[in-house]
Amino acid sequence: MDIKSLSHDELKTEIAKLGEKPYRAGQLYEWMHVKLARSYDEMTNLPKSLRKKLVEDYEYTSLREVTVQTSKLDGTKKYLFELADGSFVESVWMQYHHGNSVCISSQVGCRMGCRFCASTLDGLERNLTPAEMLDQVYAISKSTNERVSNVVVMGTGEPLDNYDNLFRFIHMLSDENGLHISQRNITVSTCGIVENMVRLADEKLQITLALSLHGSTQEKRRELMPIANRYDISEVIDACRYYFDQTGRRVTFEYSLVGGVNDTDEDAENLCRLVGGLNCHVNLIPVNPVRECGYVESARKDILNFREKLEKRHINATVRREMGRDIDGACGQLRRRHGKGAAFDS
Repeated sequence: MDIKSLSHDELKTEIAKLGEKPYRAGQLYEWMHVKLARSYDEMTNLPKSLRKKLVEDYEYTSLREVTVQTSKLDGTKKYLFELADGSFVESVWMQYHHGNSVCISSQVGCRMGCRFCASTLDGLERNLTPAEMLDQVYAISKSTNERVSNVVVMGTGEPLDNYDNLFRFIHMLSDENGLHISQRNITVSTCGIVENMVRLADEKLQITLALSLHGSTQEKRRELMPIANRYDISEVIDACRYYFDQTGRRVTFEYSLVGGVNDTDEDAENLCRLVGGLNCHVNLIPVNPVRECGYVESARKDILNFREKLEKRHINATVRREMGRDIDGACGQLRRRHGKGAAFDS
């Protein structure tokens, strides 16, 4: 059993089974989720006898930092972590004027097959546990000695393809007994698994839902994202509308601009028609070039022109600030390079 994936109440139950006093659960939970202890050995106010039982009976997730790439441009740090089974995941730490953000992975690999994404090139290995998602945040907070104020589940993997573990992760990250990061400071990105978008809406959490849209018509979206063969674009937009109706939270549309593919005036007009009238924000993303995919970033003038067309139709739109451009910026690049035995510069 993975002890770091247990809720506060579940931990109380386990501690009672060990014959320990109830307050020990609070101490243990604080060590794991507030003090961010990397092992049981650090928990010095727990009796050695209890720590021995814990070592014998409960796994303790503690990701091993393999390498860190630091951007010379903006200080962004990209981490590669090794999991207990020898798998690897990557996470990113970014500094903004409003605080520190961490972008985490939700799966080892991905099966969604988006054409411009390095994460999906080797397919899906497995889902991450709640503890493995939490510990990306914890390990980076310890490494940087900085408080994390915003968490984005937008790294490797499709979060809504790992729904139950994601849901537990959100509750534990925002738990008042843990780091207590506001749900309003948590963003979950999905390529559009409609039934789980609806399920998430019905949970009435206060997180931000970000849809990876990337195409303004069904045909364009199908060209870039195989998930569009399963769900029509109208179904996905209806699910976004439902999410806002249930939660009151504005939806973000992620739109990666790929040169000559989805960045024309016609694409912009189609996007205006598609999302017009929705309480939304469009985040325009200059695509990170991935050698294996063959796609290139749109020209700067085309990016600005695209944004201007949206703004003229009163649609909130921004161009994402490019962070860590000089390191392995696209999701999955660092993990793939490691798998191929490449050398790294920290």
